[in-house]
Amino acid sequence: MIPELKTLLRLTKGYRLRPWQSPYLRWRIETWSGLDAAAITPKMFVNFSWEHRSDLFRYLRWAGREGA
Repeated sequence: MIPELKTLLRLTKGYRLRPWQSPYLRWRIETWSGLDAAAITPKMFVNFSWEHRSDLFRYLRWAGREGA
């Protein structure tokens, strides 16, 4: 769990208190789900994160190994 948390903190740098405004995370959600990145609200971000938490955790694990 700790490597995934480190990766998450690295990917949200500058947006840790408002991750739904992170251009990187918006882009990842848009390319993965097809949602319009400019239209992502905090509620949409939380709902998406909760519904896809296992996939997101798997992505964090992969990103940590690959150094993404």
